[in-house]
Amino acid sequence: MRVLLVEDDDRLASALTTALVQRGHQVKRTGRAVDALRLAGSADFVLLDLILHGSEMDGLEALRRVRQVSAVPIIVMTARTQERDELRGLRSGADDYLAKPFRMKVLMERMEVVLRRGTRPMPVRDQVVTVGDVRIDLGARTVAVAGRPVTLTRREFDVLALLARKPGVVRTREEILDVVWDDPLGLASRSLDVHVSELRSKTGRPGLVVTLRGTGYRLGAPG
Repeated sequence: MRVLLVEDDDRLASALTTALVQRGHQVKRTGRAVDALRLAGSADFVLLDLILHGSEMDGLEALRRVRQVSAVPIIVMTARTQERDELRGLRSGADDYLAKPFRMKVLMERMEVVLRRGTRPMPVRDQVVTVGDVRIDLGARTVAVAGRPVTLTRREFDVLALLARKPGVVRTREEILDVVWDDPLGLASRSLDVHVSELRSKTGRPGLVVTLRGTGYRLGAPG
């Protein structure tokens, strides 16, 4: 697997590169956010530090820009450990958020989990679902509101698509976490809340996803 490592700490980058190569991965390393934007398209996985000293932009901005053009799996590695920082990372499109310092075995396991999530099949039934002025194309994986395209992350779309396949049917939190996150234990529960909030915000239709307190979510009337 081709791994893009965006890390400006030479010692950590060297240790990570060695560990990844020992596991059979090809590693390309940079300490600059602008290189992350240029190289992410040719990578199978990205490990991204949020604090890049001397770079033209920080890792969070690089994450947002990569997510506009690519669904490549991304794990954020950072010394920013406050809850608001983690939420920003998830909202910007990170598949996982790993606080420094961390053990190498933990990172490798997190990478495996993210890859398992990404390879889980999402069967397409009805190709297009229309709710009010929201058009969800399950085959093309696109969303438009009042004819205006809306850019969603891979997982945001997967959540919306799961609800759209059975409009009006309540999907439990456990079901959504199991199907979209491959997380039957519910460890990504907070991440689900973040993604639902982003769906409502990005579409500008707060009623599109209805919360059934203590149960789950269903597709609603967006008006």
